Amino acid sequence: MILPMAISIVILMYALWSSMFSFAKIALEYSPPIFLTGARMAIAGVIILAYLVIAKRSAFKLRPLQWASMILLAFFSIYLTNILEFWALQHLTAAKACFIYSLSPFFAAFFSYLHFKEKMNSRKWIGLSLGLLGMIPVLTLQTGEEGLLSAFSFMSWPSLAMVGAALASVYGWVILRLVVKDNQVSPLMANGSSMLIGSAMAFGHSLLVEHWSPTPMMTGTIVPFMGWTLLMAFVSNIICYNLYGMLLKRFTATFLSFMGLLSPVFASLHGWIFLGETPSPLIFLSTAIVSLGLWIVYSAELKQGYVSPTQPKTAN
Repeated sequence: MILPMAISIVILMYALWSSMFSFAKIALEYSPPIFLTGARMAIAGVIILAYLVIAKRSAFKLRPLQWASMILLAFFSIYLTNILEFWALQHLTAAKACFIYSLSPFFAAFFSYLHFKEKMNSRKWIGLSLGLLGMIPVLTLQTGEEGLLSAFSFMSWPSLAMVGAALASVYGWVILRLVVKDNQVSPLMANGSSMLIGSAMAFGHSLLVEHWSPTPMMTGTIVPFMGWTLLMAFVSNIICYNLYGMLLKRFTATFLSFMGLLSPVFASLHGWIFLGETPSPLIFLSTAIVSLGLWIVYSAELKQGYVSPTQPKTAN
């Protein structure tokens, strides 16, 4: 896979993935956030594991330490990430939620330094600083219902919850990279098992705090709820999750997270098409500034040898 083609696949992945913010806002009209997390992940996990039962049963032969890694991955990448994200989405526009989620590179750089000893040189610090500068205007922008849930003068609780989702998500991807590269677990097995375990966590939480009568879904909404949940599971969990796991063999977690800074542009378009949300010029401007930081970080990683321009990285 030559480098331009590989980067094109990364961009296409984020174009698809950013649609999840709009789809999730629609699904949340029919279900509370924790139950939605459990339903989406259960559907995707069952599909992936059913495929592995037919195609590669040997993938289930994991050591106890590897299963422990699956539980840790499920908690951070599936359970915690999604309940925070879906709760915040009830109060944020799809584009702003996606933009805040793009804080991921800052956490990715830190976790990659801790776990993979990836060096932070001056070019990376400049790129990260520029990215942070570009994000500040959007973080301080509060509209509609969000303004009623202010945590500080410049940030709301939904914004903080989305920051927490980004932090949990990146730590989950770091765990996934460790599992795929060092523990020799296939991306499909890692994602499928963590989704099913994470769904069990979400359903247990939902039973405790959300009203089941007999389910938390609104009466008469099972068909649209299942339709949007299936769409989310297919696009995000089946296509994007597993594609991301495969791309981690070629690129670093830091670079893939930085490429995600392009997502707010796509999310703005999806929000306009599916939700009628007016795209914010501020988000486009901030994305342009952050994208410059993306290029600075990527060029630094290329020089450091973390991204190969010719051959993909293989699992150890």
